[in-house]
Amino acid sequence: MESNDQTLVDAQISELNLASSNLKNAFLGAMIMKRAGIGGNPFYKLYLFKKGHELLENAIKEDPNNTEFRFLRLMIQENAPGFLGYYDSEEGDSEYIRNAYKSLPENLQKAITDYNKTSKVLKLQSS
Repeated sequence: MESNDQTLVDAQISELNLASSNLKNAFLGAMIMKRAGIGGNPFYKLYLFKKGHELLENAIKEDPNNTEFRFLRLMIQENAPGFLGYYDSEEGDSEYIRNAYKSLPENLQKAITDYNKTSKVLKLQSS
């Protein structure tokens, strides 16, 4: 999610398309929305964003207690252009992540802690 290299993001999307795990839709949706922000035709970018949005939101509906999915959504919402209107879950996801943080795997805690350093919404106290 950190890279703005279109080739790298496209490669991640291709890899995720081949995945069969239950995590596929959340991560694929997040990467497709990331790809939408990298460049190209504005209409295609909007199409990509909507496609990714649908995948991520459906994954969260299927597994609303998955902190990692909510973290993906928070990162995207906080960084998406305001005109897209995709920011309605920022506060709820931030609170959920803060409450679940100590029970998360170490690698996810590290990713959240690193993101917290630049986040204006997360406000995690542990970093």
